[in-house]
Amino acid sequence: MTQTINLSNDSNITFILGPCQIESHDHAHFMAQKIKEICEEVGTNFIFKASFDKANRTSIKGKRGVGIKQGIETLSTIKKVFDVPILTDVHETWQVAEVAEAVDIIQIPALLARQTDLLIAAGKTGKIVNVKKGQFMSPFDMKHVVDKIKSTGNDNILLTERGTFFGYNNLVNDMRALVQMGELGYPVIFDATHSVQSPSGQGDSSGGDRTMVPHLARAATAIGIAGIFMEVHNDPDNAASDGPNSVKLDELKSILKSIIAIDKVVK
Repeated sequence: MTQTINLSNDSNITFILGPCQIESHDHAHFMAQKIKEICEEVGTNFIFKASFDKANRTSIKGKRGVGIKQGIETLSTIKKVFDVPILTDVHETWQVAEVAEAVDIIQIPALLARQTDLLIAAGKTGKIVNVKKGQFMSPFDMKHVVDKIKSTGNDNILLTERGTFFGYNNLVNDMRALVQMGELGYPVIFDATHSVQSPSGQGDSSGGDRTMVPHLARAATAIGIAGIFMEVHNDPDNAASDGPNSVKLDELKSILKSIIAIDKVVK
């Protein structure tokens, strides 16, 4: 039986980990196995994440993933083989019902956080819905996002901070947002890897600075939140997407240990 998902700003921190996109069936399974081994070693649970389609790539030339059919097959087998909860994102309403059959958490990308029909479709599945706060939105705006999902009768909601636009090609974190979104009464997640992204920073793709990930993750943990979201890759410099801001697999254990240590003090 897949582990119970217990996300709370007051309980032990949970990790959402995995590659940005499903690059292949074998690579996704490799990453899930390695991440699970590391999490078991440090004594924590995790939720596996990967996208079947990156529909918001900077350039038309950007790799988008394996598509919904193959993606669902891969995520379903990872859930069964490794006994872990699964998170993936959706971009269009027609994807929601099919994805809900295979995953535990439906994620709404930041650039779609105001899309009413998409939020309602996700809410109607009864699944946990994780909404990434748009880079253009204040934490107070997330109340309206919550109201849209709650209108379906679904109160299983996660709110994720992933940085705010600061001029062009740069994001900054206002850590007050974690507290302010927490006041809405829902578990708060900090996306440590997208927060160090530089949108379109490499011209036809996004850049980033993965060296800042551990620092921001530890700072967010010290506030007292439900979870940390980090994209992880065994070879981020050659990842299909989001490589510059992805955590290196061989550095994951030390990062998790430092976050867990801070979380224990805070909680």
